[in-house]
Amino acid sequence: MRRPPLPVVASALAMMAATTATASCRSPSPAPATAPDAGQPPPPSLVARRPYVLSVPSRARAGKAPALPLVILLHGYGSTGQEVDAWWGFSALGEREGFLVAVPDGTPDAHGRRFWNASDACCDFDSKDPGSVDDVAYIRAILDDVAARQTLDPRRVFVVGHSNGGFMAHRLACDLSDRIAAVVSMAGAANKDPARCTPSSPVSVVQVHGTADAVVTWSGGKVFDLPGRVYPSVPNTLSQWSTRLGCKGPPEESVTRLDLAARIPGDETRIVRYPNCRAALELWTIDGGTHAPALTPAFPQSIWSFLKTHPRP
Repeated sequence: MRRPPLPVVASALAMMAATTATASCRSPSPAPATAPDAGQPPPPSLVARRPYVLSVPSRARAGKAPALPLVILLHGYGSTGQEVDAWWGFSALGEREGFLVAVPDGTPDAHGRRFWNASDACCDFDSKDPGSVDDVAYIRAILDDVAARQTLDPRRVFVVGHSNGGFMAHRLACDLSDRIAAVVSMAGAANKDPARCTPSSPVSVVQVHGTADAVVTWSGGKVFDLPGRVYPSVPNTLSQWSTRLGCKGPPEESVTRLDLAARIPGDETRIVRYPNCRAALELWTIDGGTHAPALTPAFPQSIWSFLKTHPRP
Protein backbone atom coordinates (compact mmCIF):
# COMPACT_ATOMS: atom_id res chain seq x y z
CA MET A 1 0.00 0.00 0.00
CA ARG A 2 1.41 3.36 -0.94
CA ARG A 3 1.36 5.74 1.95
CA PRO A 4 0.50 9.40 1.34
CA PRO A 5 3.19 11.72 2.73
CA LEU A 6 2.56 13.39 6.04
CA PRO A 7 2.98 17.17 5.83
CA VAL A 8 6.55 18.03 6.79
CA VAL A 9 7.50 21.44 8.07
CA ALA A 10 10.00 23.16 5.79
CA SER A 11 13.43 23.52 7.35
CA ALA A 12 14.29 27.02 8.51
CA LEU A 13 17.41 26.39 10.53
CA ALA A 14 18.93 29.75 9.64
CA MET A 15 16.19 31.37 11.73
CA MET A 16 17.43 29.71 14.92
CA ALA A 17 19.04 32.16 17.32
CA ALA A 18 22.76 32.50 16.80
CA THR A 19 23.27 32.98 20.54
CA THR A 20 21.90 29.52 21.39
CA ALA A 21 24.64 26.99 22.04
CA THR A 22 23.99 23.55 20.58
CA ALA A 23 25.98 20.38 20.83
CA SER A 24 25.59 16.87 19.52
CA CYS A 25 25.58 14.86 22.73
CA ARG A 26 27.12 11.46 23.12
CA SER A 27 27.59 9.65 26.41
CA PRO A 28 30.63 7.54 27.15
CA SER A 29 29.89 3.85 27.02
CA PRO A 30 29.05 2.45 30.46
CA ALA A 31 31.53 0.07 32.01
CA PRO A 32 30.41 -3.55 31.58
CA ALA A 33 29.47 -5.53 34.67
CA THR A 34 32.14 -8.10 33.79
CA ALA A 35 35.26 -7.74 31.72
CA PRO A 36 34.56 -8.24 28.01
CA ASP A 37 36.40 -10.79 25.96
CA ALA A 38 39.81 -9.60 24.78
CA GLY A 39 39.49 -7.28 21.85
CA GLN A 40 35.72 -6.83 22.30
CA PRO A 41 34.75 -3.23 23.22
CA PRO A 42 31.65 -2.63 25.34
CA PRO A 43 28.46 -1.88 23.41
CA PRO A 44 27.77 1.84 22.78
CA SER A 45 25.12 3.59 24.82
CA LEU A 46 21.77 4.60 23.35
CA VAL A 47 22.73 8.27 23.00
CA ALA A 48 26.04 7.29 21.42
CA ARG A 49 24.14 5.37 18.76
CA ARG A 50 21.48 8.07 18.45
CA PRO A 51 22.97 11.51 19.21
CA TYR A 52 20.69 14.42 20.02
CA VAL A 53 21.16 18.20 20.04
CA LEU A 54 21.14 20.05 23.36
CA SER A 55 20.68 23.84 23.47
CA VAL A 56 22.07 25.48 26.60
CA PRO A 57 21.20 29.10 27.47
CA SER A 58 24.15 31.48 27.71
CA ARG A 59 23.47 32.32 31.37
CA ALA A 60 24.03 28.65 32.22
CA ARG A 61 27.25 28.54 30.19
CA ALA A 62 28.43 31.55 32.20
CA GLY A 63 27.70 29.70 35.42
CA LYS A 64 24.93 32.10 36.39
CA ALA A 65 21.94 29.76 36.35
CA PRO A 66 20.56 27.44 39.04
CA ALA A 67 19.13 24.04 38.20
CA LEU A 68 17.59 24.31 34.74
CA PRO A 69 14.27 23.10 33.33
CA LEU A 70 14.40 20.88 30.24
CA VAL A 71 12.05 20.75 27.24
CA ILE A 72 12.35 17.75 24.89
CA LEU A 73 10.98 18.38 21.38
CA LEU A 74 9.60 15.46 19.35
CA HIS A 75 9.08 15.86 15.60
CA GLY A 76 6.34 14.39 13.45
CA TYR A 77 6.59 11.39 11.14
CA GLY A 78 8.96 12.10 8.26
CA SER A 79 10.33 15.27 9.84
CA THR A 80 13.41 15.93 12.00
CA GLY A 81 14.06 17.46 15.37
CA GLN A 82 15.81 20.48 13.89
CA GLU A 83 12.86 21.13 11.58
CA VAL A 84 10.33 21.17 14.39
CA ASP A 85 12.62 23.38 16.49
CA ALA A 86 12.96 25.84 13.61
CA TRP A 87 9.17 25.83 13.17
CA TRP A 88 8.39 26.32 16.87
CA GLY A 89 11.42 28.32 17.99
CA PHE A 90 11.93 26.63 21.35
CA SER A 91 15.74 26.81 21.37
CA ALA A 92 15.58 30.56 20.82
CA LEU A 93 12.97 30.84 23.56
CA GLY A 94 15.10 28.70 25.88
CA GLU A 95 17.94 31.17 25.43
CA ARG A 96 15.70 34.06 26.46
CA GLU A 97 13.86 32.26 29.27
CA GLY A 98 16.70 30.16 30.61
CA PHE A 99 15.81 26.52 29.97
CA LEU A 100 17.48 23.60 28.21
CA VAL A 101 16.09 22.19 24.96
CA ALA A 102 16.86 18.64 23.81
CA VAL A 103 16.17 17.90 20.14
CA PRO A 104 16.39 14.19 19.24
CA ASP A 105 15.50 12.38 16.01
CA GLY A 106 13.38 9.30 15.51
CA THR A 107 14.53 6.18 13.66
CA PRO A 108 14.44 6.07 9.83
CA ASP A 109 11.98 3.51 8.48
CA ALA A 110 12.29 1.56 5.23
CA HIS A 111 11.35 4.72 3.31
CA GLY A 112 13.89 6.87 5.14
CA ARG A 113 11.18 8.67 7.13
CA ARG A 114 11.97 9.17 10.79
CA PHE A 115 9.41 7.90 13.30
CA TRP A 116 8.73 7.41 16.99
CA ASN A 117 7.46 4.00 18.11
CA ALA A 118 4.65 5.65 20.02
CA SER A 119 1.55 3.46 19.81
CA ASP A 120 -0.14 0.71 17.84
CA ALA A 121 -1.39 3.41 15.46
CA CYS A 122 1.72 5.48 14.86
CA CYS A 123 4.27 5.27 13.45
CA ASP A 124 6.46 2.15 13.13
CA PHE A 125 4.75 0.99 9.94
CA ASP A 126 7.33 -1.33 8.38
CA SER A 127 8.97 -3.28 11.17
CA LYS A 128 8.08 -6.94 11.54
CA ASP A 129 9.00 -6.55 15.20
CA PRO A 130 7.17 -3.41 16.43
CA GLY A 131 8.97 -3.57 19.76
CA SER A 132 12.43 -3.50 18.20
CA VAL A 133 12.68 0.31 18.61
CA ASP A 134 12.41 1.30 22.28
CA ASP A 135 11.94 5.06 22.21
CA VAL A 136 10.91 5.15 25.87
CA ALA A 137 14.34 3.79 26.79
CA TYR A 138 15.93 6.29 24.39
CA ILE A 139 14.22 9.30 25.99
CA ARG A 140 15.13 8.00 29.44
CA ALA A 141 18.76 7.75 28.27
CA ILE A 142 18.60 11.37 27.06
CA LEU A 143 17.35 12.46 30.49
CA ASP A 144 20.21 10.61 32.17
CA ASP A 145 22.71 12.12 29.75
CA VAL A 146 21.45 15.69 30.22
CA ALA A 147 21.51 15.27 34.00
CA ALA A 148 25.13 14.10 33.77
CA ARG A 149 26.13 17.15 31.73
CA GLN A 150 24.05 19.97 33.18
CA THR A 151 22.52 20.99 36.49
CA LEU A 152 19.04 19.74 35.67
CA ASP A 153 15.93 20.48 37.72
CA PRO A 154 14.31 17.02 37.95
CA ARG A 155 10.95 18.57 38.85
CA ARG A 156 10.77 20.53 35.61
CA VAL A 157 11.26 18.07 32.74
CA PHE A 158 8.77 18.55 29.91
CA VAL A 159 7.96 17.00 26.52
CA VAL A 160 6.38 18.80 23.56
CA GLY A 161 5.58 16.80 20.41
CA HIS A 162 3.85 17.22 17.06
CA SER A 163 1.82 14.55 15.23
CA ASN A 164 3.78 11.27 15.68
CA GLY A 165 5.76 13.19 18.30
CA GLY A 166 2.45 14.11 19.92
CA PHE A 167 1.52 10.43 20.07
CA MET A 168 4.93 9.83 21.67
CA ALA A 169 4.36 12.62 24.20
CA HIS A 170 1.23 10.80 25.39
CA ARG A 171 3.16 7.53 25.66
CA LEU A 172 5.92 9.18 27.69
CA ALA A 173 3.33 10.61 30.07
CA CYS A 174 2.28 7.00 30.62
CA ASP A 175 5.65 5.25 30.70
CA LEU A 176 8.01 7.91 32.09
CA SER A 177 5.71 9.57 34.60
CA ASP A 178 8.45 9.11 37.20
CA ARG A 179 10.65 11.56 35.27
CA ILE A 180 8.32 13.93 33.38
CA ALA A 181 6.25 16.74 34.86
CA ALA A 182 4.09 17.70 31.87
CA VAL A 183 3.58 16.97 28.19
CA VAL A 184 2.08 18.93 25.32
CA SER A 185 0.75 17.00 22.33
CA MET A 186 0.00 18.97 19.17
CA ALA A 187 -2.02 16.99 16.61
CA GLY A 188 -1.35 13.70 18.38
CA ALA A 189 -3.54 11.20 20.22
CA ALA A 190 -3.48 8.73 23.08
CA ASN A 191 -3.46 4.97 22.64
CA LYS A 192 -6.76 3.49 21.52
CA ASP A 193 -6.64 1.05 24.46
CA PRO A 194 -6.69 3.03 27.74
CA ALA A 195 -5.39 -0.01 29.61
CA ARG A 196 -2.03 0.42 27.86
CA CYS A 197 -1.36 3.53 29.94
CA THR A 198 -0.69 3.10 33.67
CA PRO A 199 1.36 6.09 34.90
CA SER A 200 2.90 5.73 38.34
CA SER A 201 2.65 9.48 39.02
CA PRO A 202 0.29 12.22 37.77
CA VAL A 203 1.55 14.15 34.75
CA SER A 204 0.05 17.41 33.47
CA VAL A 205 -1.25 17.15 29.89
CA VAL A 206 -2.16 19.70 27.23
CA GLN A 207 -3.70 18.59 23.93
CA VAL A 208 -3.45 21.17 21.11
CA HIS A 209 -5.57 20.30 18.10
CA GLY A 210 -6.99 22.00 15.03
CA THR A 211 -10.60 21.37 14.10
CA ALA A 212 -9.60 21.20 10.41
CA ASP A 213 -6.79 18.68 10.89
CA ALA A 214 -7.20 16.22 8.02
CA VAL A 215 -4.26 13.98 9.00
CA VAL A 216 -4.94 13.21 12.68
CA THR A 217 -8.60 14.09 12.70
CA TRP A 218 -10.64 15.43 15.60
CA SER A 219 -13.02 12.49 15.40
CA GLY A 220 -10.30 9.81 15.39
CA GLY A 221 -9.70 7.20 12.75
CA LYS A 222 -6.93 5.21 11.07
CA VAL A 223 -3.46 6.56 10.35
CA PHE A 224 -3.10 6.65 6.54
CA ASP A 225 -6.25 4.48 6.49
CA LEU A 226 -4.09 1.45 7.33
CA PRO A 227 -5.82 -1.59 8.87
CA GLY A 228 -5.42 -1.76 12.64
CA ARG A 229 -3.76 1.65 12.91
CA VAL A 230 -6.63 3.12 14.92
CA TYR A 231 -6.32 6.19 17.15
CA PRO A 232 -8.99 7.74 19.40
CA SER A 233 -10.79 11.04 18.95
CA VAL A 234 -9.67 14.22 20.69
CA PRO A 235 -12.59 14.01 23.17
CA ASN A 236 -11.72 10.37 23.93
CA THR A 237 -8.04 11.24 24.44
CA LEU A 238 -9.02 13.90 26.97
CA SER A 239 -11.54 11.56 28.61
CA GLN A 240 -8.82 8.96 29.13
CA TRP A 241 -6.60 11.47 30.90
CA SER A 242 -9.50 12.85 32.92
CA THR A 243 -10.08 9.37 34.31
CA ARG A 244 -6.39 8.76 35.04
CA LEU A 245 -6.00 12.10 36.77
CA GLY A 246 -9.18 11.70 38.79
CA CYS A 247 -10.74 14.92 37.50
CA LYS A 248 -14.09 15.79 39.06
CA GLY A 249 -16.68 18.01 37.43
CA PRO A 250 -17.40 19.11 33.86
CA PRO A 251 -14.69 20.80 31.76
CA GLU A 252 -14.64 24.58 32.00
CA GLU A 253 -13.93 26.88 29.06
CA SER A 254 -11.63 29.76 29.88
CA VAL A 255 -12.55 33.31 28.92
CA THR A 256 -8.95 33.66 27.74
CA ARG A 257 -8.33 32.88 24.08
CA LEU A 258 -5.01 32.63 22.28
CA ASP A 259 -3.79 33.74 18.86
CA LEU A 260 -1.62 30.76 17.85
CA ALA A 261 -2.41 30.31 14.13
CA ALA A 262 -0.90 33.09 12.02
CA ARG A 263 -3.29 32.74 9.08
CA ILE A 264 -6.53 32.61 11.07
CA PRO A 265 -7.85 36.04 12.07
CA GLY A 266 -8.31 36.89 15.73
CA ASP A 267 -7.80 34.82 18.85
CA GLU A 268 -8.85 31.52 17.34
CA THR A 269 -7.71 29.12 20.08
CA ARG A 270 -10.09 28.18 22.90
CA ILE A 271 -8.85 26.73 26.19
CA VAL A 272 -10.85 24.16 28.14
CA ARG A 273 -9.63 23.13 31.58
CA TYR A 274 -10.59 20.01 33.49
CA PRO A 275 -11.21 20.80 37.19
CA ASN A 276 -10.08 19.12 40.40
CA CYS A 277 -7.46 16.85 38.84
CA ARG A 278 -4.31 15.41 40.41
CA ALA A 279 -2.39 17.28 37.67
CA ALA A 280 -3.44 19.88 35.12
CA LEU A 281 -5.40 18.78 32.05
CA GLU A 282 -6.24 21.21 29.25
CA LEU A 283 -7.52 21.15 25.65
CA TRP A 284 -6.44 23.97 23.33
CA THR A 285 -8.72 23.95 20.29
CA ILE A 286 -7.49 25.85 17.22
CA ASP A 287 -10.74 26.67 15.42
CA GLY A 288 -10.03 26.11 11.73
CA GLY A 289 -6.49 24.91 12.46
CA THR A 290 -4.88 22.35 10.15
CA HIS A 291 -2.37 19.62 10.96
CA ALA A 292 0.69 21.88 10.71
CA PRO A 293 -0.52 25.51 10.73
CA ALA A 294 1.69 28.55 10.43
CA LEU A 295 2.19 29.67 14.01
CA THR A 296 2.57 33.01 15.73
CA PRO A 297 5.38 33.74 18.23
CA ALA A 298 2.71 33.34 20.92
CA PHE A 299 2.73 29.56 20.36
CA PRO A 300 6.02 28.64 22.07
CA GLN A 301 5.57 31.38 24.66
CA SER A 302 2.08 30.12 25.58
CA ILE A 303 3.34 26.54 25.82
CA TRP A 304 6.24 27.60 28.03
CA SER A 305 3.96 29.72 30.22
CA PHE A 306 1.94 26.57 30.93
CA LEU A 307 4.91 24.28 31.43
CA LYS A 308 6.88 26.46 33.80
CA THR A 309 3.93 26.68 36.18
CA HIS A 310 3.37 22.91 36.28
CA PRO A 311 6.41 21.21 37.83
CA ARG A 312 6.27 17.82 39.46
CA PRO A 313 5.00 17.97 43.06
